[in-house]
Amino acid sequence: MIPPGMSRPPNLYWRPLLFPGKTMRASSPKKQATPGKAMLAAVSGYAMDGFDLLILGFMLPAISASLLLDPSQAGSLVTWTLIGAVIGGIIFGHLSDRYGRIRILTVTILIFSVFTGLCALAQGYWDLLAYRTLAGVGLGGEFGIGMALIAEAWPAEKRNRASAWVGMGWQLGVLLAAFITPALLGIIGWRGMFLVGLAPAILSFFIRRSMGEPEAFSRHVEPGQGLSFGARLKLLFKDRATTKASIGILILCSVQNFGYYGLMIWMPSYLSSNFGFSLTKSGLWTAVTVVGMTFGIWLFGLLADRFARWKIFLIYQFGAVAMVIIYAQLRDPTVMLFTGAIMGMFVNGMIGGYGALISDTYPVKARATAQNVLFNLGRGVGGFGPLVIGLLAGHFSFTAAITLLALIYLLDIAATLFLLPRKQGQEDALGAIG
Repeated sequence: MIPPGMSRPPNLYWRPLLFPGKTMRASSPKKQATPGKAMLAAVSGYAMDGFDLLILGFMLPAISASLLLDPSQAGSLVTWTLIGAVIGGIIFGHLSDRYGRIRILTVTILIFSVFTGLCALAQGYWDLLAYRTLAGVGLGGEFGIGMALIAEAWPAEKRNRASAWVGMGWQLGVLLAAFITPALLGIIGWRGMFLVGLAPAILSFFIRRSMGEPEAFSRHVEPGQGLSFGARLKLLFKDRATTKASIGILILCSVQNFGYYGLMIWMPSYLSSNFGFSLTKSGLWTAVTVVGMTFGIWLFGLLADRFARWKIFLIYQFGAVAMVIIYAQLRDPTVMLFTGAIMGMFVNGMIGGYGALISDTYPVKARATAQNVLFNLGRGVGGFGPLVIGLLAGHFSFTAAITLLALIYLLDIAATLFLLPRKQGQEDALGAIG
C-alpha cells in the first residue's frame, strides 16, 4: 500500500539518487563521462583527500592543546582516519564495480562531508576519533574509484599520464592546505578549519552530480548486477601470475604510504622543534616539497607512457633510497628546505604509476575493487608510519628514524623486480592478467 498523498514507496525517493537503475534510463539519461569531465571529477576528489589529511597534520598541536591529547592520541587521529579509508575503500570499490563510478563517488563525498562537519563539534578524544574514522571511510573510495574512472574514460596509450594527473590532484590539495592553514588556523581555530575542509567536498559533489558513467564501464557492466564482492576479490588471486602481481602491488602501495605519511605528518613538527621553523616557514617547506612531488608524479606519467613502466619504478625507488639517506644527514635549514623538493620527487613521484598499473592488471568488472582494496590496504599499513616514526624519534633520534625509513624502499625494488607484471597500456577487454 502506498500512503495517501505519496505517489510511490518511500525507498524509491532516495534509491534513484544514489543507485539509479533501469527506472532512471527512461527519462533524460546523463551523458557519458568524457575524458575532461572524468579527470575533473577524479582530481577534485583526490585533492579533497590530500587537503583534509594535511590540515589535520598541521592542526595536531592545536587539537592536542585544546582537547588535552598526548602524542600517541594525536598520532592515532591520523592512523584511524587511514584505517577508515581502508574500510571505505574495500566497501566502495565493490559498490563502484557494481553500481557505477560516478554514483558511488558521490556517495563517498556525502559521507566525508557529514563526518568532517561533525569533527568541528567534537568535545573530546573519543568522539573526534570516531568522526575522523568515519570521515576516512568516505575518503577511502576516492583514489581507487577515480583511477578506475580515468582508465575507462581515457585511451590506453595515455593511461599512465592520465593516472599521474589524478595523483597530482592530491598534491594540489596538499599545496592548498599548506598555504591556507597557516593563514587561517590562528584566526578560526581548528574547529573552523574542519569547516573549511568541507569546501573541496562541496565543489566535488557538484562537479559529479551531472555526470554519467564512462562508456567502457557501461559496455562491460549492468548496474546493480554482476559478481559478488567475494567473487571480485578472488579475481585478484585467480592464478599464480595474478597473485604475484597483487602481492607486488600491495607492497608498493604499503611502502609508498608508510614513507609519505611518516615524512609529511611529522616533518613540520620536527622542523619547528629542531630548527625553530615557524608555522609559516613549515608551510613553506611543505609547499616546496609538494612542488617536487608534483613534478615527480607528472614526470613519472610522461616517462611511463614512453618507456617500460617497471624500469621507471626502479629509477624512482633507487632515487628514494639515496635521497632519504642524504636528507637525514642535513643540518642547514635552507638546504633542507630545497633538498626536500628533490626527495619528494622520488619518494612520492611513484604514485603517478600505481593507478595505471592496477588498471592494466585487472578487468573492468573488478578494477575499482582492485584499486581500492590494494591501495587502501597499503594506506592502512602506511597509517602506522607516523606512529613508528614518532616512536623511533622518541627512543633514538629523528635522524635515525628517517635513515631507517630509507630501508623500506629496498622492499619496493625487490617487488618491482620479481613480482610486478611487465605489460602495460592494454585495452579494457584485454587488460587483465591471464
